[in-house]
Amino acid sequence: MNETLERIVDGLAEQGYAVIDNFLEPEEVKAILVLDAFQDAAASFKKAGIGKNQDLQINEAIRGDYIQWIDRNTAPASVKVYLDKLQTLIQAVNRGLFLSLKDYEVHMTVYPPGSFYKRHLDQFKKDDHRKLSVICYLNEDWHEEHGGQLRMHLPNETVDFLPLAGRLVCFRSDQIEHEVIAATRERRSLTGWMLDQVAELRHL
Repeated sequence: MNETLERIVDGLAEQGYAVIDNFLEPEEVKAILVLDAFQDAAASFKKAGIGKNQDLQINEAIRGDYIQWIDRNTAPASVKVYLDKLQTLIQAVNRGLFLSLKDYEVHMTVYPPGSFYKRHLDQFKKDDHRKLSVICYLNEDWHEEHGGQLRMHLPNETVDFLPLAGRLVCFRSDQIEHEVIAATRERRSLTGWMLDQVAELRHL
């Protein structure tokens, strides 16, 4: 785990992002996928919106995913395995990059086939506390032809990453514009942000 953490910190320092395979082991991914929440996501998850609080809007022309916020106090054991790893990552990033991260927020995410999320930044105009975006994918047997890439728009190039099971992508929320390409399959992930303040309970 220490080597993995170092690679993430180095990637963030050198290029503003890091991509690590097997951040969650295959059996850890399976344990999350069998949860009732993911099995019944279409019925139990909420349509994701654009903006925050009173500015929140639902716009399927911009994003088409469904989400369910995770309460760490009641999270299933399989999800807590991931949350514990995030907490360890926060400590490593603070040691290496001095970002003064204090907390995180995470939701389960499902993109139905054909849905997408257009190019955007992860920071709100009125709330700049999201410092790092952290996504762990849960898609077993995913191939290029399935689509669903995370596309990062960097200063001199565009790079794509497939949403492979266990893969962690971490990047600067305030610097890297990105989008989610439509997929032919349902696309699942744990999507979150590392914050420089204690997370509010507004989502729970």
